[in-house]
Amino acid sequence: MTPPTSPPKTLVPSDWGLPAEIRERVGDEAGRQRVLQADGHLLLVLHAPPRAGEDHRVGRFFWRDRDGKWRPQGPNHGAHAIAELLGEYEAIVNDVDSQEDSAADSSDYFEILSAVHPLIRSANNLLGVLEEARNLVPKDRALILLRDRAYALSRRLDLMHHEAKTNIDYIVAQRAEEQAHSARHQMQATYRLNLLAAFFFPLTSIGAVFGMNLTNGLEGWDSVAGPYPLLTLVALGMGLGVFLTTLVARHD
Repeated sequence: MTPPTSPPKTLVPSDWGLPAEIRERVGDEAGRQRVLQADGHLLLVLHAPPRAGEDHRVGRFFWRDRDGKWRPQGPNHGAHAIAELLGEYEAIVNDVDSQEDSAADSSDYFEILSAVHPLIRSANNLLGVLEEARNLVPKDRALILLRDRAYALSRRLDLMHHEAKTNIDYIVAQRAEEQAHSARHQMQATYRLNLLAAFFFPLTSIGAVFGMNLTNGLEGWDSVAGPYPLLTLVALGMGLGVFLTTLVARHD
C-alpha cells in the first residue's frame, strides 16, 4: 500500500484562498519583490529589511482578496500588516541615523554606507510594488497611504546615503590637503637643509683634508681652565644645532 504523500511545502499559507494561478507563480524562494494578480486577488511579495552582508532575502507575503480584505491582519486593531513591515524598516533607519550623528571618521561613514546600500535597493523595490498595487486597485486608500509612507522612507534613505557619501568625500579631500600641506613643508625643510649643507660643505671638506689643528690662541686658556673651554664650545655647537634645526623645520 502506497503511503499518503504530504502536500508540497509552500511559502504562502495553505489556508489562504488564493487562485491556483497565483500559487503556481510562487516558487520555493520569495524571489524579487513583485505583485501577483489573478481574478481580482493581489499577492504582494515583499522583503524583510535586509542587513549588510546578507545575501538571502526573507520574503513577506500579503494577500488582498477580491473583497478588499488583507491577510495577514495587522498586530494592532485597525493597523495594516504592511505598515508593520514599514515600521521595521523605519526602526533600522533610525538606528543608522543615530550612527551617522555620532560618526567621526571615514570608517564610521563606510559602515553607514554598507548598511544603507541594501536598504535603499529593498526600499525602492518595495515602493515600486506598492505603487503598482495602488494602480491596480486605485480605490484602496490604505495602499495610497502605504505608498506615501514607503516614498518617505525611500527619500530618507537617499538623503542619508548622499550625506554619508558627501562626508566621506570631504574627509578624503581634507586628508589629501593635509598630506599635500605636509609634503610642501617637508620639501621646504629639505631645501633649507640642502642650503646649509652647501654653505658648510667647502669648510667641512677643507677641514677633512687639511685638518684644523692650527694655533688659535686658546691653547693657553685650555691648559689653564680645561676642560671648560671644550665643554663651552660643545654647548655652543649644540645650541647652534638646535637653532638651525628649529629654523629648518619651522612651518610657514
